[in-house]
Amino acid sequence: MSEEVAVTREEIDRAYARFKKDADSGGYHLNPDMEFTRGLIDGLLVNEKRYGYQSCPCRLASGKKAEDLDIICPCDYRDQDVVEHGACYCALYVSQEVLDGAQELSSIPERRPPRSVRMKQAAAPAGITMGSLPLPVWRCKVCGYLCARDGPPEICPVCKAKKDRFERFI
Repeated sequence: MSEEVAVTREEIDRAYARFKKDADSGGYHLNPDMEFTRGLIDGLLVNEKRYGYQSCPCRLASGKKAEDLDIICPCDYRDQDVVEHGACYCALYVSQEVLDGAQELSSIPERRPPRSVRMKQAAAPAGITMGSLPLPVWRCKVCGYLCARDGPPEICPVCKAKKDRFERFI
């Protein structure tokens, strides 16, 4: 039987303040449903105590950080989900339209590839070339941040530059 992991209300409040500050400074928005959002933060803190990192509470973590890097909050799928659906997969982060009440939340499809696909990608040969990457690479022209995804992020996670400051790198 697994041991119960408890999180105090004070821990949730402190983490909420951190998440809110980070979201606000990065141009993001936390879900305005405080009870729901605090529940998600509770799940993130429980996962941090279990695994040593804050994996998404709505996904099954392996307990191996190297396998779960894509689902450590904020996950790799957040930006695209917020742009396309108004919220990330777990709905911790929402768009301005959702925050303003102009868009209702709905179910968000899972973008994370199945474990078997992720393991194959991780085992790719060392000789892989940049031209053979499955996604384009985008570079922030302000700070040099690089990311591989379908399109550039709405906001650079490093320097907070807007989407229009990204260029296709590869």
